[in-house]
Amino acid sequence: MSAVAPRSRLSLYLDLVRFNRPAGWLVLVWPTLVALWVAADGFPGWHLLIVFVLGTVLMRSAGCCINDIADRDFDKHVKRTKARPITSGQVSVFEASMLGVVLALVSLGLVLTTRWEAVAWSVPAVLFTILYPFTKRFFAMPQAFLGIAFNFGIVIAFAAVIGEVPVTAWLLWTANMFMVLAYDTEYAMVDRDDDLKIGMKTSAITLGRFDVAGIMLFFALCWGLTAVAIAPYHLGWPFWLGMAVAAAQMVWHYTLIRNRTREGCFIAFSKSHWMGVSIFVGTVLGFALR
Repeated sequence: MSAVAPRSRLSLYLDLVRFNRPAGWLVLVWPTLVALWVAADGFPGWHLLIVFVLGTVLMRSAGCCINDIADRDFDKHVKRTKARPITSGQVSVFEASMLGVVLALVSLGLVLTTRWEAVAWSVPAVLFTILYPFTKRFFAMPQAFLGIAFNFGIVIAFAAVIGEVPVTAWLLWTANMFMVLAYDTEYAMVDRDDDLKIGMKTSAITLGRFDVAGIMLFFALCWGLTAVAIAPYHLGWPFWLGMAVAAAQMVWHYTLIRNRTREGCFIAFSKSHWMGVSIFVGTVLGFALR
């Protein structure tokens, strides 16, 4: 039997940044684009649209590098992650660090083409992205910290458009905090058995038997806060139709996670970005038809 040919560096780097698993950046881009449309009171222009889509993908990819460096000794004990490039020794920590730095710098270069206020808000965004992986050692619900890191795109979007971060931005930021808590707890339920063995902290472990109830509460809070934030813009039936479709998906998620199977919880997480799509489409059509 012939030996398996070694993988190219490009293939390994794409695996490292989860290029073939877009769910991770899709859950980020839709709330960010909703914020961009609300801040601009409609279409924000192609420049900002391109900056925020590319910036979201690049920063999520950089975050994957940081996360896998921090978790390399834990990942070898988890079924789903033991074959990751750093954990398996195919990519060095130095290589991953350099890749993460390059991706973050390119993302920063994109933000530099907008307002200085957006650049200023990008600094804490990067810091929270770096710190997040380490919170899993001591913080009972690191998913909340992840929500802070993920949600900076909303704040930066408002800063880039209007040069400030109003109450509406913080309402959307808080709404998406609960969305992150919901879908990342679903994700944590997949690895709960492994995480308990290695002493990792997750919201799925902290919530215990109230995990499903907690996720549904997080979804409800996200839905309600999003409605409160955007209702004053009077976007009419398109927005509320999008919200109704998002609510229906939240109910569907309950059917996927109620039995706490690995397969059901992973499907729920991997499809969670469709709630963001529904709200985004409703928002865009609402502004277009207003």
